[in-house]
Amino acid sequence: MIRSVLVVLFVTVFLIVSLPIQGILWIVGKFNPWAKKRVSLSIVSWAFNVVIFLSGIKRTVIGEENVPKDTAVLYVGNHRSIFDVVLCYPRVPNPTGFISKKEILKVPLLNIWMIYMDCLFLDRSDMRKGLEMVLSAIDKVKNGISIFIYPEGTRNKTDKPLGEFHKGSFKIAQKSGCPIVPVVVNHSDEIFEQHFPFIKSTQVTIEYCKPIDISTLSKEDQRNIDNYVKEIIEKTYIKNSAL
Repeated sequence: MIRSVLVVLFVTVFLIVSLPIQGILWIVGKFNPWAKKRVSLSIVSWAFNVVIFLSGIKRTVIGEENVPKDTAVLYVGNHRSIFDVVLCYPRVPNPTGFISKKEILKVPLLNIWMIYMDCLFLDRSDMRKGLEMVLSAIDKVKNGISIFIYPEGTRNKTDKPLGEFHKGSFKIAQKSGCPIVPVVVNHSDEIFEQHFPFIKSTQVTIEYCKPIDISTLSKEDQRNIDNYVKEIIEKTYIKNSAL
């Protein structure tokens, strides 16, 4: 109970106190957009790390050296918890945007930080807007901003390791030519979802698999890149389940 209260209090205070910081960053962005992105990354990463500390979460990180530092990438992760973003975002080396559902835009102050973080918002009810979002993501990657996607589309609440992957998510890498970095998180649903509304101290494992260069794959694997990446994530998830 105490962990949940502390996290809610911290997030509320952070969002309120950070309002003038958002104003300063807006001005900075007029003169140096990349500096704004870098500072936003640092501030939000700090806030997420505080949430992780208050939640009593311990992270075992495997393969972080696999993440390219000199180019934008497409991170592809499994998704079981609202904490997945909190766990992974502080470890990205460069400005990175997440693809989120459009409803998040209704959350005051948080929506501004997400825009500053180059997040994109998916309208699942409108295919045309979905295509526009993918095109925006491709443009960001070409301009050096990594994108983090959860191709299951929503949190996996089943006993299966993964849900079905949406093939369209991978067009970001196919059209931009950026590497794909599979990111596998184990036990994140044990933090909150398994005993809502309480937060529980949990040991989680995050593994960064070797980057995938689509151009080096066979034609069949290129066509079925969703299944190719899903197989890697599923095998890694099962391997790390006992950790």
